[in-house]
Order: sequence, then structure tokens, then C-alpha cells
Amino acid sequence: MFCRQLTRRFFNAKSREPVEPPYLELQRDFLEPAEFYQELSKHGVSFYAGVPDSLLKDFCAYVQDNAPPGQHVITVNEGTAVSMAAGYYLATKKIPCVYLQNSGLGNIVNPYMSLAHPKVYGIPMLYLIGWRGEPGKKDEPQHLVQGKRMNGILTEMGMQYDVLPDYIEGAAEVLDTAFYSMKTRNGPYALLVKRQCFTNYKLQNVAKNNYQLTREEALTEVIQNTRPLDVCVSTTGFLSRELFELRQRLNQTGEQDFLTVGSMGHASSIALGIAQVKKSRQVYCLDGDGAMMMHMGALAQIGSIGPTNYKHILFNNQAHDSVGAQPTSNPSVNFTQIALGCGYRDAFQVQTKEEISKGMERLNRNDGPILMEVLIKPGVRKDLGRPTTTTFENKEKFMHFLTY
Repeated sequence: MFCRQLTRRFFNAKSREPVEPPYLELQRDFLEPAEFYQELSKHGVSFYAGVPDSLLKDFCAYVQDNAPPGQHVITVNEGTAVSMAAGYYLATKKIPCVYLQNSGLGNIVNPYMSLAHPKVYGIPMLYLIGWRGEPGKKDEPQHLVQGKRMNGILTEMGMQYDVLPDYIEGAAEVLDTAFYSMKTRNGPYALLVKRQCFTNYKLQNVAKNNYQLTREEALTEVIQNTRPLDVCVSTTGFLSRELFELRQRLNQTGEQDFLTVGSMGHASSIALGIAQVKKSRQVYCLDGDGAMMMHMGALAQIGSIGPTNYKHILFNNQAHDSVGAQPTSNPSVNFTQIALGCGYRDAFQVQTKEEISKGMERLNRNDGPILMEVLIKPGVRKDLGRPTTTTFENKEKFMHFLTY
């Protein structure tokens, strides 16, 4: 945390001579997204690409609202952002900005090490990395693991980095250092963004649609139409949290659910691995549109293997709901046609509770792999909690359930 000391003069009540202050007053600073955006512009940054992050949501929202058309791309994954940024630099000789959560570091390792690294092609770009799991801060287990090791990972990658100060004078100084490094080393530079670095900025271009149901309402209808021995693998974000609380409201143990708290985009492959082994059980993957696009190649794998017990339910709200409700990279993607093209036996859309109920009958009646895309509106209730069981407890209960 960076604090600015405010100097204040104190005087003796009788002599009016200056005296030492009894204490130093400290004021917490926050970085204005607009000011930081302007500082980046001074260094010639005009192109942004990345995957939204909760710690960066205020700055990302400002970029979404203010970047000129074509100069900001919300990418399907972090590796795509790095690769697009590389192409932008090759075409313009201008340094781009890539933003991501530190959980996305794994997705940038390859394009950094084999493309942008100073000893390969030497392509400068600025990384803004949200520091989830910062040591000393309370967070979820997957973030604590990542946050503790992030600096070591960056060091082993040979990447120069610094922490972004939360006041504009410090941020400007760090940017001067970063751009000097990028221009002299011909390689990326990372700025680590701690929690509550930026002031609040309300996104104006919020993802909206005209669908009736919230994700939680649609999820409730889905779960009420599953059977006792059906297996559920849920994606990261709000969906797993809603599923956990739904089981509690229904007085169910939740042993049939594997809550994928991290590993965005990999729930479908986890479900595929289970479906291959537990052929007598119906395996449901409860997915999200942002997660599916992040690793869409998994659909080709699922279609190729073709497990008949694989039932894929996509909750599509056209937004990255849990990290600021920014739109996903392409809200108009035709997921059903993609699934069919990848070898799924069936794929269809639903919107209402009645359609979901009939769709679940269709899933239960027919062989998979089948995709049911549920079209929903963005949003989440404000009092949504987090799972009160540990990841280890979830794993053990789930593995025991699979033995039934």
C-alpha cells in the first residue's frame, strides 16, 4: 500500500513558535483510472487487449468506455491478447497494453517465451497483472497459491516487473522506468496491480440483453430436473457459488458437484475425463460463455471422443459477470453450430423455464454429447456467498459419490 504523507504545521500555543507535530497524518491514495489512462497515452499507448479481472475492473471499464473503436479487444484468453499485441506492434511499432489476472499467467507463458521474449523476437508490450492472492490478503485457495508464487514465476521467465503505485506521481515514475526498459531491452514489462489500487469507475457500456432469466433462476430449473446419481461439474465464477447455495436451500449435500473454483475454461475437459470412465452415469458440465470461449478447442475433443453420457449446459449471459460485467469477446458466437461442427450429436437453445424443463428431458432421453445453450441475462444477487467447505472436502465428497 502506498500512502502520501500530508505535512501540517504545528505551533506552540503561547509563543507561536513552530513545534514538531504529535503524529503524522496518513491518507490512503487511490489511482484514478482516467489519469492512469492519460499517462499511458503520453507514452504512446493506444491499443489494449486482455481478459477482464476483478482487481482491474475499474481501469478496464474506463478503457472499455473510452478507447476508440478497434483499439480495445476483450480477448478469449490471455495468450490471444499477447499474440494480438505482438501483431499490433509489428504493424505499428507502437507499444500495446495487455491486461490479465495473475491466474492467466499460464496462458501467456508460451507466447511470451517463444514470441515476445527479448531473446526471441523482442517485442515490447506492457502487462497489467491483477495480483490476486497477494501475500497477507485473504483470498480463495487457488488465488493464494498463485499470488504467493507469482513473483518467482515472473523472475524465472526473465520478465522485468514492478508494483503499480496507487497515486499518480508514483505511477508516472514507474511508467517512465517501464517504457525505458521496454525500448532498450525490446521485451515486455509487467506492472503488478494490488487490491484497491484504482478508484471506483462505473462501466457505462454494460453488457445487456433482453432475456428473462438470471443465471441462478436458470440453474435452479436445471438442477431440479437432474436425477440423484447424475454428476455435475460447474465452471468457475458465480455459477459454482450459486450451485453451492442452491444445494443448501434444497437440503442436499452437494456431493454430486465438482466446483471448479479456478482453471477457467477447463470444466468441460474435467467432465469429459469423468464421462469416459463413469459410462453408466450422466455427466453434466455446467459451463459459461466466457469460459467456453477461453478453451473452445475442448469442444472438438469432446465431439471426437463422443461420450454418450456427456451433457453440456452452457449458461450464456454474454458477459464476464464475476469480474465487472464487461461483454465477452464475441456476444454473437453461435455456440450450437460450433458444437454440431465439432461432432456433438445435438445442440439447441432455450430461454424460459418451460423450455429448460423440456430441454432437460431431451438431454436425459438422448445420447450425447449434447449441448443445451441457456440464454440468460447478466447479473447476480448482492448477498451471494462463497462455498463454506474447503476444496479438499469438495473433492473427497465428490470422489466418494462417484463410487456409487
